[in-house]
Amino acid sequence: MNIAKVNGIDLAYDSFGNENDEAVILIAGLGTQMIRWTNSFCQTLAARGFRVIRFDNRDAGCSAHFSHYGALDFDTLAATLMSGQRPDIPYTLDDMSKDAIGLLDALSIERAHFVGRSMGGMIAQLAASEYPERVLSLTSIMSSSGNPALPPSSPDVMAMMTKPAPSPFEDEEGFLAHSLSFVKRIAGTGYPFNEDAYRALILEEAQRAYDPGSTGRQIAAIAISGDRRPQLSTITVPALVIHGMDDPLFVPACGEDTAAAIPDAELMLIDGMGHDLPHQLYEVTVDAIERTARRHGHARL
Repeated sequence: MNIAKVNGIDLAYDSFGNENDEAVILIAGLGTQMIRWTNSFCQTLAARGFRVIRFDNRDAGCSAHFSHYGALDFDTLAATLMSGQRPDIPYTLDDMSKDAIGLLDALSIERAHFVGRSMGGMIAQLAASEYPERVLSLTSIMSSSGNPALPPSSPDVMAMMTKPAPSPFEDEEGFLAHSLSFVKRIAGTGYPFNEDAYRALILEEAQRAYDPGSTGRQIAAIAISGDRRPQLSTITVPALVIHGMDDPLFVPACGEDTAAAIPDAELMLIDGMGHDLPHQLYEVTVDAIERTARRHGHARL
């Protein structure tokens, strides 16, 4: 793992593959760390001839945290937004998009293929819109457009996501039970749930960095981002939207709306996939990312 100074903060990152190959930057989702892009996934993608870079978003993992802002009250946040006022939050998705671009700067990479999952998809969307000269292609996975007319997440999923968890250092089993119940709930029905792998991943994340307030601050960044369809309509790079038909957090309509808002985007709906990326889907996902990346090369010809 390496640390880069980006936009005045530290970002943790690592990379796979040949440094001379075209870069793919992987952006993690809400409240999760770069290791959700597993070594196996990164290696599979690197084997296709890419330099694969993953990083911890601000307020996650080994990157800079904004703990001094404290935890955000969701009721207050919602009331402020409903009143048309801007809530006092430490950063926005635009700041997180600038982080990804800044990481490219720190690594002397002119352009890269952007791949984001969930909140990371939103960050990648903004990068493709705001920095077209830096983005070769866009793959948005299990994400959304921010269209307020879209169906909401299942109420029980939102309740589980915002319910405080026990501390992993005071009640490890309680923490694991809480975390596993959520990832099981949002997983798809089409693939076996690998509880052992998730237990190990959740514990590894807690050991890398545990900051119970960070998810709320990232939710606030998403909330203030609003409807991104105007930005999505300006995207000119090859774009792919991957979405699971079983996703209860961002229902399939969210993926369909994202693809409809991006000119010439490809929509790939996957039966049995929820709001996760099981290893059984690594190859088909990497195939699709590579296909989208190669569309850029053909466009240049």
